[in-house]
Amino acid sequence: MTTPTLKQSTLREHTRIHGLGVFRPDVIVTNEDICQWIDSSDEWIRQRTGIVTRHRAGKDTSVIDMAESAARAALADAGIEASQLGAVLVSTVTHPYATPSAAAQLADRLGATPAPAYDISAACAGYCYGIAQADALVHAGTAEYVLVVGVEKLSDFIDNNERTISFLLGDGAGAVVIGPSESSGIGPSVWGSDGSKHEAIRMTHSLLDVRELSLAALSEGPNALAAAAESAIWPTMRQDGPTVFRWAVWEMAKVAQQALDAAGVRAEDLVAFVPHQANIRIIDEMVKQLGLPEHVAVARDIVDAGNTSAASIPLAMHRLLSEKPDLSGGLALQIGFGAGLVFGAQVVVLP
Repeated sequence: MTTPTLKQSTLREHTRIHGLGVFRPDVIVTNEDICQWIDSSDEWIRQRTGIVTRHRAGKDTSVIDMAESAARAALADAGIEASQLGAVLVSTVTHPYATPSAAAQLADRLGATPAPAYDISAACAGYCYGIAQADALVHAGTAEYVLVVGVEKLSDFIDNNERTISFLLGDGAGAVVIGPSESSGIGPSVWGSDGSKHEAIRMTHSLLDVRELSLAALSEGPNALAAAAESAIWPTMRQDGPTVFRWAVWEMAKVAQQALDAAGVRAEDLVAFVPHQANIRIIDEMVKQLGLPEHVAVARDIVDAGNTSAASIPLAMHRLLSEKPDLSGGLALQIGFGAGLVFGAQVVVLP
């Protein structure tokens, strides 16, 4: 018996970013606000991180609400309908449900059903992971257009009274539409992980721990349960700052250079550098190590938005293009890195 030859999807040679959209919550939290909860000062926070304010979403605004706003803006910018999407990818670590995915609900809200939809859990590298996967899906002919959303409501997972990470974090969403192109608009992705450092950015405990703590308190009576709730048994973020800083400064500049090399371009060919907005000192050190010329615009959205994890790169890109629209069509190096530890980088043509 002769085995029939299987048909394959039509391959596409090039991809690019067709549209970009963002959502920034209205509530602005200043350093003075932060200092009500931790023993610090506006001057110390600015010097150590570069942050002046951060946006945080209200109680009634969900991860999916923010993702929808950013996604609709990106679709409008791309000039396509949600029904044309071949996949919906949502990068987040703050959707409060293990299942169903935020992506499936977002696809339904947008009218993208029955497009495949799934979440990506890669923290601050999540957006770059999404770009890598969207690029591959379009190249392979599996999808013509792919929506990639980076969204976080980190304010749901912070303890305002701790000072390793809480004062850094903000909320927001950024989205792009990836699709076919007549010329190359997304360079090869350089991505990876180092799980040996997984404790460097972590949660205080798991949801299973919350369950056990709650059951134990409940068995002791309503008063014990109330006391347990007040003692913050909900898992919140923690960070080993020096470990993360050293890793980001010394290892991520190497990854960024690898992304340049993979794309076949040099630092002087860039018009912009859009790194994850983790810390202004990390950004400045990476600029120095990469030897970026003065003409390269560097995204420093962290000053006003704080660290928004998976949302930080598209938010920073949007601000940069709003302030400098002449950068459109030029080459930008983007790199994300964070909890896992994970990292991802690409050179892209700015939309």
